[in-house]
Amino acid sequence: MDESVRFYEDVFGMERVATPIFAEPVVWLQLGEQQLHLFEVGNDVPRYHHVAIDVDDFEAVYLKAKERGVLDSDTFGAEVRAHPSGWVQIYLRDPAGNLIEVDWPDVSTLDASVFTDIRRLDDEIPQSGSARDATLYPGVR
Repeated sequence: MDESVRFYEDVFGMERVATPIFAEPVVWLQLGEQQLHLFEVGNDVPRYHHVAIDVDDFEAVYLKAKERGVLDSDTFGAEVRAHPSGWVQIYLRDPAGNLIEVDWPDVSTLDASVFTDIRRLDDEIPQSGSARDATLYPGVR
């Protein structure tokens, strides 16, 4: 638990907040108006279940995750993925093995010298109709 808390504090800048006492160990963390509740219950972590976090500095999170060796390119087949409508995401794993999706609204704003290998979802699986327009950022762009 302590290692996971330090991970979220270090990578995302989250801060511990007052946490109720439950039957199992739990720590609540906050980032802006978002909270993450970490529970320590067993060792079975599902492979694709994940939480998505929208960050203010995608490059900083990417570089910190890369430095720590926690980028997950296996689960969805790429370190950095871009959707045809422009948003981009990375996946990483916290110390307990939980999958985290980190999102950014506009791939064109990323530094090409940092993000040298962006896999385009449309190249893997052609997107058409409403799938091509799907977005994590309604009203943006």
